[in-house]
Amino acid sequence: MFFDRSKTRLPDETTALPGHETRPFSVGGPHLVLGNPVETEAPDGFAVAVVGLGCFWGEEQTFWQLPGVWSTSVGYAGGVAPNPTYDEVCSGRTGHAEVVRIIFDPAKLSYLDLLKTFWENHDPTQGMRQGNDRGSQYRSIILTTTDEQQAEAEATRDTYQKTLTARGYGEITTSILPLKDYFYAEDYHQQYLVKNPGGYCPLHATGIKYEG
Repeated sequence: MFFDRSKTRLPDETTALPGHETRPFSVGGPHLVLGNPVETEAPDGFAVAVVGLGCFWGEEQTFWQLPGVWSTSVGYAGGVAPNPTYDEVCSGRTGHAEVVRIIFDPAKLSYLDLLKTFWENHDPTQGMRQGNDRGSQYRSIILTTTDEQQAEAEATRDTYQKTLTARGYGEITTSILPLKDYFYAEDYHQQYLVKNPGGYCPLHATGIKYEG
């Protein structure tokens, strides 16, 4: 089947969709598993991590199961167009990836442990896809919220690369960038696999553990 190559090319400000001044949809109520707010800032003493590793339905479930996670949401980040809709992100013309935003208690869960979960639950060498999910929205990405997160993410990438190389994998294509904007996804995407127990959104992990 012919694949639209434009969906694997990131647009710039001159070629991206214009987006919206305000979000054209609502996000909804509290987290259906954790019970805490979905659309919220982190409480005092808590931290925020934002990562993308393919279809965000499955990745959100992976992270909300970790002890120490206070809330999760899915959204769009890493691109250009403000307040995009899902259809706009799927077009490849916003530059955004599907991501999960994780609010966690650093006293119970370290950022390193979150990164281990990130690396072990997808194949970070696949470029603009994960498995059969193809397009820039499915790319591997870490969007950091502090200088410390940036340094730790880069260090774990380099460590994991050595492991992958030894097992015959290619170069890691994960983007590691400071977070500029995070845009919540539509309500029906939030905790999607709770709302749709038969929903299918596989993660394409290498099966290789992070050791470091």
